[in-house]
Amino acid sequence: MRYISTRGQAPATDFTGVLLAGLAPDGGLYVPESWPHFVAADWRALRGLPYAELAARVMRPFVGDTIPFATLQRLCGEAYGGFAHPAVAPLVQLDANLWAQELFHGPTLAFKDMAMQLLGRLFDHVLTEQDARVTIVGATSGDTGSAAIEACAGRERVDIVILHPHNRTSEVQRRQMTTVMDANVSNLAVEGTFDDCQDLVKAMFADAPFRREMQLSAVNSINWARVAAQIPYYVASALALGAPDREVAFSVPTGNFGNVLAAWAARRMGLPISRLVIGSNRNNILSRFLTDNDMSMQPVEPSLSPSMDIQVSSNFERLLFELLEHDGAATAAVMTRFRAEGRMPVSDAAWGRATALFRAFTLDDPGTLAEIRRLHDAAGYLADPHSAIGIAAARAHGVAGVPMVAMATAHPAKFPDAMEQATGVRPALPKHLADLYDRAERFTVVPADVATIQGHVRGLARRNHG
Repeated sequence: MRYISTRGQAPATDFTGVLLAGLAPDGGLYVPESWPHFVAADWRALRGLPYAELAARVMRPFVGDTIPFATLQRLCGEAYGGFAHPAVAPLVQLDANLWAQELFHGPTLAFKDMAMQLLGRLFDHVLTEQDARVTIVGATSGDTGSAAIEACAGRERVDIVILHPHNRTSEVQRRQMTTVMDANVSNLAVEGTFDDCQDLVKAMFADAPFRREMQLSAVNSINWARVAAQIPYYVASALALGAPDREVAFSVPTGNFGNVLAAWAARRMGLPISRLVIGSNRNNILSRFLTDNDMSMQPVEPSLSPSMDIQVSSNFERLLFELLEHDGAATAAVMTRFRAEGRMPVSDAAWGRATALFRAFTLDDPGTLAEIRRLHDAAGYLADPHSAIGIAAARAHGVAGVPMVAMATAHPAKFPDAMEQATGVRPALPKHLADLYDRAERFTVVPADVATIQGHVRGLARRNHG
């Protein structure tokens, strides 16, 4: 398996190259040069497998021969062996034709653990094999940071710096990051939005001398390995509901487009997915694109679902590359214009290809609280604000006769204030996080300035390994 950049100006590389590089040197995102295809018999052969084994087999073609399959199986077993639910990503039926797939049974209570627990082990394996080390720099809107830190804290060959928007995450989300005291971990609270954090990370990767000096790598979903590790849970739920002999549909609360892109990738591999629904909060750039071909930036507004408070959805570039029929130069031109003008021109033909599969749904904060309350009253189910948006989107765009699966992306205890406001119930944190509010925090508030943040990154790396 070889990988190419969406902008067409970077050399092709293999899976380990993609894992360690994160962003392509031309500023694009890596995608498979050709897509693996599973036929019906291949899908059926995965039925009934434990999640870790299914994950290894689904990821095998993306990894290629860069990591022995037996090693990949072992790493998947280690990654998912500690999840709180034996099914890892269980399905919960909410209505006659509607299920929630719970992706929050990992150590940090969010779907990011589904990929990050494996990525940390992949980094360890590859860096040990190459006798190398990296500095991971990531941006988070709430959940990626804690999952990345949990996966990388204490690892000898990795330093990790996570940028989060100051005062724009929930307290639980923040504390899950800032209470980790391992020497290889640094948290920076950026005075700005998640989009600012994401832009700062991309600017550091674009600074070629700094990138080489620090051996930068990424854990955001700009790293293809993150997306690849999310494909298996779509496969698992689809098989449980009758695929490949029956179509399924998915609804995904979406900010940076990485989670729903993994569902699209599963479909690209041959999984019979009839519809993908995107759920947005008030920061609804993706919904506006799908309903009106209006991909235009607006100010980011804080909401009850902070992980979706995003206006620049990085992973959309991968879909754009597909919509533009793998034209790297055209993709680069569209993305450059988008960042310069705040508006993305997409032809009607390309837009039509997107709307043939994707649907969109927007829910504001009052609507989110109402949906949390409705689910609790109707089904006794506690859905966090992000999951509630995804479930509401599923109800709005269900397909008759086709099972609809909504991604439950975070544990309700991560957003206790919203849950209590909607239902009167304040969900407790699991035992391993019960003392989270009592733990000491360590983070630094910084301006949204590249040079300042580069100084912090250098300081961490030199302190630990100078």
